[in-house]
Amino acid sequence: MGYYTYQNGLIYRHLNQEGGWDNHLELCRGFIIKALDFYKPEKVTVLGSGWLLELPLAEMIERKHRVCLVDIVHPPEVINQVGSFKNVELLEQDVTGGLIEEVWQKTGKYSFFNKLQSLDNIIIPEYKPDFDPGMIISLNILTQLESLLIDFLRKRSKIKEEEFFSFRTEIQKKHIDFLKNHKSVLITDITEIFTDSSGNVTDKPTLFADLPEGKNKEEWDWHFDLVRSDYFRKRSVLKVVGIVN
Repeated sequence: MGYYTYQNGLIYRHLNQEGGWDNHLELCRGFIIKALDFYKPEKVTVLGSGWLLELPLAEMIERKHRVCLVDIVHPPEVINQVGSFKNVELLEQDVTGGLIEEVWQKTGKYSFFNKLQSLDNIIIPEYKPDFDPGMIISLNILTQLESLLIDFLRKRSKIKEEEFFSFRTEIQKKHIDFLKNHKSVLITDITEIFTDSSGNVTDKPTLFADLPEGKNKEEWDWHFDLVRSDYFRKRSVLKVVGIVN
């Protein structure tokens, strides 16, 4: 369904930016360290750990936190990187609670000539880890939880955009509700701002569910294409928010 390709594309994008993401990554790490100082958790579970770019893992290991890194798939480089640390655990799980499997099973029989007509039969579950997660960090995944699923569904369905909007909103809401039940850190983009080669600026919301108030909140810009624009000669800036719940 594209998860390996997406993950590889993300690290190539980071490398192509030649340090252009550094400010965003440092702000993410700094915000997480503030939350660790506030809660002083024994265990920390990171949802969407990916390439560990935004995570202050060295500091977490030094502070002797028990760390559980959760993602749909872990890059081999990350597996090798953390393999020697006894207090770091790698766990491959779908943090939508099984929605990836649900979509795959419900749409597998459909094709270009026989398309899914509605999302009514697709149940959006809750993520329920079978372990005590301690403090949870949701790391730049909230608005990505549904993106590859919707790309997949668009190819195999005749679903209208308003139904996709409700689908996307409910997935984000389920994730936020889960975080609200724990000591947690949420870092997510909320809006993407595009500037084309003519200087025209357009905003595209990426967040559709309501964010928690939280105990601490910070906002910053992530210059996603600071060094090179994309294939359509557009530059992209993401508005990012960090919330300690």
